[in-house]
Amino acid sequence: EGDPDTSDFREMADSLSARGIRTAVVPMAAWHWLPCLGGRSMRPILERIDHTVRHLAAAEGDPAAVPGFEYSWQDCLTDFVHTPGGIWEVGGSAEVQEYPIVEPRGHFPEAGAARGRVALIGHSAGGWISRVYLSKRRYGGRAYDGSQLVHSLVTLGAPLADSSGPAFRGVAWANQEPPPSTVRCLAVGATGTPGGSSGRLTRDAYSFCVDGGDGTKLDGDGVTPTFSALSLPGAETRVLDGVTHFPWGDVPGAGLVAPDLAKEHRAGKPWYGSPSAMEQWADWLHRA
Repeated sequence: EGDPDTSDFREMADSLSARGIRTAVVPMAAWHWLPCLGGRSMRPILERIDHTVRHLAAAEGDPAAVPGFEYSWQDCLTDFVHTPGGIWEVGGSAEVQEYPIVEPRGHFPEAGAARGRVALIGHSAGGWISRVYLSKRRYGGRAYDGSQLVHSLVTLGAPLADSSGPAFRGVAWANQEPPPSTVRCLAVGATGTPGGSSGRLTRDAYSFCVDGGDGTKLDGDGVTPTFSALSLPGAETRVLDGVTHFPWGDVPGAGLVAPDLAKEHRAGKPWYGSPSAMEQWADWLHRA
């Protein structure tokens, strides 16, 4: 059975719940992302989002009603071998419309009938993946049509603008249509980490998000440039100054991967889920 490691987002969820916005975190461990590395199909992650949304909708938003699910390392290995797309063109192509149908492994308990709709918050890649979830189109063999169960979407530091490379094939697929008209959307980005004066991870990440590959003139949250985080058609937008992408200082090894970002976070720079940052976007959910 999967061992959910949701500590990175638990504090944010608890804070939202304390504000009267009952919030559940998708119950998955970080290693569940492994089959999707290299820009491959996000079907494994979409299955987990669907599992969480369906149980919340059936329980009128009660976070305690979301059960765990069975997923082993053997399941992960199988998914890693067969999940299509990406830079290795697993299954024959990096193009979403050419993905062979590969059903992700794992046993997800069935939810009851929906008794309402919920809000969905997608951080980083979770933002554009949530757009795929809302769509009625088939993605890798399944149309999730999540707009039937979701009334609002908030994206936090999500790379939403088209760019080159296999990792952005899914973003481009999502951008072929606007978000469903029945779903309210808020796109949240940040400033305060300029690409030209920050560390290598930030420069490379910004360059990755822009055609032409030069992120030195961009500002953002240290991973996603501001313009990309706000590129959600029809959405309301909010820009948070001096906010970083992730709680770097709380993550073992972050000092090696992103030393400048980890140092700033330890010195007090908030991330999207910090109380001072949430003050600037969480109120939007009360209007749902």
